[in-house]
Amino acid sequence: MIHTRPQMLHSRPEMNHSHQTAPTQFVEASGIRFAYRRFGKSGGVPLVFNMHFTGTMDHWDPLVTDGLAATREVILFNNAGISSTSGEVPNSVEGMAANAAAFIKAIGLAKVDILGFSLGGFVAQELTLHNPALVRRLVLVGTGPRGGEGMATLTPEAQAVFGKTYANPDDVWLGVFFTASEASQAAGRAFLKRFRLRQQGRDPEVNEKVAPTQIAALGKWGAPRWGAFDYLREITQPALVINGSHDVIIYTANSLILQRNLPNAQLILYPDSNHGSQYQYPALFVADVTRFLDAAAPFQMVGRGAIN
Repeated sequence: MIHTRPQMLHSRPEMNHSHQTAPTQFVEASGIRFAYRRFGKSGGVPLVFNMHFTGTMDHWDPLVTDGLAATREVILFNNAGISSTSGEVPNSVEGMAANAAAFIKAIGLAKVDILGFSLGGFVAQELTLHNPALVRRLVLVGTGPRGGEGMATLTPEAQAVFGKTYANPDDVWLGVFFTASEASQAAGRAFLKRFRLRQQGRDPEVNEKVAPTQIAALGKWGAPRWGAFDYLREITQPALVINGSHDVIIYTANSLILQRNLPNAQLILYPDSNHGSQYQYPALFVADVTRFLDAAAPFQMVGRGAIN
């Protein structure tokens, strides 16, 4: 069943709304009541966003979501146990991916494009691996493979940033997403202003159980193992890998590993940028992702041996 909050009933909310105004809807699947929002230009393949560590629907940058929604339908959701979605957070990426697939199918979608950021990128890979017919194209942002470099635990840089106390709690994201350069920090402060633009119907922050459980899942996913990257060769969908040139949360080297091992992938690194490069360069990010998703053949080669 699909529900909307009574005060926000709309027949086609995706046609009339933006990041700031899209109503929160609910759908039940696998015993979980998933909260989600959908908006943008309907009619094509929807783009489903998968969120980072401890994030909610309201942690996305409206310049990114609205920018992409100008040419396609955008779907944001909270996975199990996150904010306004019921249930418990799984202690494995595989469990999170199974829940994400159940959500997508519950809202009646048979084919989607998937965008995964950080932890959401792990989920996107697992979802695609186990539901290949469901996913058309894949966008992996600030993320890495199973058993990647420095991924068995939070990196020392991440531990330092998350371990600090901040007068303004939102300032943690300046260290997580942006470099120490003056230009990057200025972009970060602009992002924080956009981050709080939505006031009506905003998601509550996650509860205290979320971070420890997600860290446990991160540890299992990131643990070194023999043949760690072999699974990537089974993900044959066109993939766009994007990161900052100096990601200290999930090291930039992991994006190169993804590009080298995914059979059909392109890598873009943005300059002087950290884990949230898409928030530092939102217009460029929207243009790059739009080009990739709209192209008839993203990586077409001219002449003999052409591939899609």
